[in-house]
Amino acid sequence: MAIAAAAVIVPMGIIFFISGLFINLIQAACFVLIRPFSKNIYRRINRIFAELLWLELVWLVDWRAGVEIKLYMDPETFRLMGKEHALLIANHRSDIDWLVGWVLAQRSSCLGSALAVMKKSSKFLPVLGWSMWFSEYLFLERSWAKDENTIKSGLQRLRDYPQPFWLALFVEGTRFTQAKLLAAQEYATSAGLPVPKNVLIPRTKGFVAAVSHMRSFVPAIYDVTFAMPKSSPAPTMLRIFKGQSSVVHVHIKRHEMKDLPENDEATAQWCRDIFLAKDKLLDKHIAEDTFGEQQLQNVGRPVKSFVVIASWACIVLFGAIKFIHSTALLSSWKGVAISAALLAAVTLLMQILIRFSQSERSTPAKQSTVNQHSTNGQQKQH
Repeated sequence: MAIAAAAVIVPMGIIFFISGLFINLIQAACFVLIRPFSKNIYRRINRIFAELLWLELVWLVDWRAGVEIKLYMDPETFRLMGKEHALLIANHRSDIDWLVGWVLAQRSSCLGSALAVMKKSSKFLPVLGWSMWFSEYLFLERSWAKDENTIKSGLQRLRDYPQPFWLALFVEGTRFTQAKLLAAQEYATSAGLPVPKNVLIPRTKGFVAAVSHMRSFVPAIYDVTFAMPKSSPAPTMLRIFKGQSSVVHVHIKRHEMKDLPENDEATAQWCRDIFLAKDKLLDKHIAEDTFGEQQLQNVGRPVKSFVVIASWACIVLFGAIKFIHSTALLSSWKGVAISAALLAAVTLLMQILIRFSQSERSTPAKQSTVNQHSTNGQQKQH
């Protein structure tokens, strides 16, 4: 781990995990004591505390690295963002697409109710995964026989969600790499499908199931396209911790849920057609280095995440000083050893988070394309 990054990762990790464990405890208490009597009240409380945790990561993007997010969409869709339930389908271009999504959700005042379909192992991530579980993220395995019921029950639970939410589906099923693109192109050629150049072949089963179960209470689908300009290096968690900026272009097109076909196969084809259009849109972006046909919206850089991280830092620092003073922790070699072990544990946990976000550690390309053929496209993030 680079020294420059470690100088931020260790103190940030201490703040994140101490504050996160505190929030996890509150979430667990609310889950046990409030949710059995009022799911509505539980969700409203959990939304607040989940946002307090996730704003710490938004701070990394906004203030530590100063990542510039350029949002291209029509003004009416921009006005509706955060004011309605929405199903988001996106290409999975970089290691931090999910984090860019959180930034946009924060700008739309729905960060605490921004949900996603994740791989099952995500919920075991300390603090972050636990908070996602309390927030009703959907966690899937690699078996459609198991995941079909998970998706159905998870989406039915969202029917009475009290505030506007976003549910993100990365329908490519894995993050984009050149190796995965090559495998997808080989599969498309052998199957007689259009050969993609900038996206992977969408896996449609999860999308069809989501539309089927959400059609009656979710009014819109947001078609999200992530792209990186040629002049900007791809954003990664490690670059963000180092304070190295990047530029991310985001194109969003809104579709009315009521306009989608009623038939499952036609809905699957609609999804495939969206990704064909997305591939052409990315071709145009590569040529022009912009999504210029849509109006550029100002997403700003609110100070809220800065205030939250500063507040947590002060609370954790004050608590640590009081604890060390009252226990005389650093007055003995045993205490020093315990402190060093705790710092090492925090560093390891942050390293796990960074490695988890790296695209080269997501689903192998060969397995991804084989699964597309055998399952007609199970839906899973990462």
